[in-house]
Amino acid sequence: MAGHSKWANIKRRKGAQDAKRGKIFTKLTKEIIVAAKMGGGDPSANPRLRAAIAAAKAENMPKDKIERAIRKGTGEEEGAAYEEVTYEGYGPGGVAVLVECMTDNRNRTVADVRHAFSKAGGNLGESGCVAWMFDKKGVLVVAKETVDEDRLMELALEAGAEDVATEEEEFQVLTAPEDFAEVQEALAAAGVAFVEAKVSMIPKNVVEVTDEKTARQIIGLLERLEDHDDVQNVHANFDIADEIMEQIS
Repeated sequence: MAGHSKWANIKRRKGAQDAKRGKIFTKLTKEIIVAAKMGGGDPSANPRLRAAIAAAKAENMPKDKIERAIRKGTGEEEGAAYEEVTYEGYGPGGVAVLVECMTDNRNRTVADVRHAFSKAGGNLGESGCVAWMFDKKGVLVVAKETVDEDRLMELALEAGAEDVATEEEEFQVLTAPEDFAEVQEALAAAGVAFVEAKVSMIPKNVVEVTDEKTARQIIGLLERLEDHDDVQNVHANFDIADEIMEQIS
C-alpha cells in the first residue's frame, strides 16, 4: 500500500486538497460526464457513475454541480467531448508511473505529459509497460482517531470490502472497484467519516527511494502531472523514507 498511501499523504500534508479545490471539482466533473456518457445517467444501473458520484460527495462537491455533470454526459446539456487515455512511464529511480487523463485534445496532452517526464529525468513508455505492476481497487481512508479498528473491520467486511489495511495514522478499506460505492455508502450510513475516498491503482510492489535528490525529482514530477488540467489521477510505486520526506517537506 505504500505507493498509494505515501503520495496521498504527501498531497494532504502539502494542503493540495484544500488549495486546489476548484481543480479537484474539475477532475470529478469530467469523470461524472464520461461515466454518464458511457453507461447512462442512472447511478443504480451504472456502477462507474455511482462510484464517481460517491467520490464527488466525499469531496463535498455541490449537488447541483453533480447533477449538471450527469446531464452533460447524457447529452441533456451541451459540454466538451472528452476521451480517456492512460499514459505510462518511468520516473527518476525507475519508479513506475501511471497517468490517467481525460482530454479533448490528445496531441496536446501527450506532449505535455512527455515533457513532464523528460523534465524530471524520466521517460514516457509504451502502453502496458507498467500497468501490470498495479491492481485497481476502491480505497476508503479513515483517520485512526475517528473509529475503533475492530468496529471498522466488522462494518467494512459486512458491507463487502476485501480488506482493511493499517497505516501509521489511518486505516485503508480496500474494495473491488465495482463494490466501492456500496461499501462507502454503508460505512457512511454507520457514521464513518473518510479522509479520502476513490478508486485507485495500488502498486503490487514498491521502489524504495533512499536519496534526497531522487525523492525531490519524483515529487516534482507527480506534482507537475497532478497540476495539469487534463490529468485525472497519477499513480506511482515508490516509498520514501520518513527522514528524507522531512528534509524535502
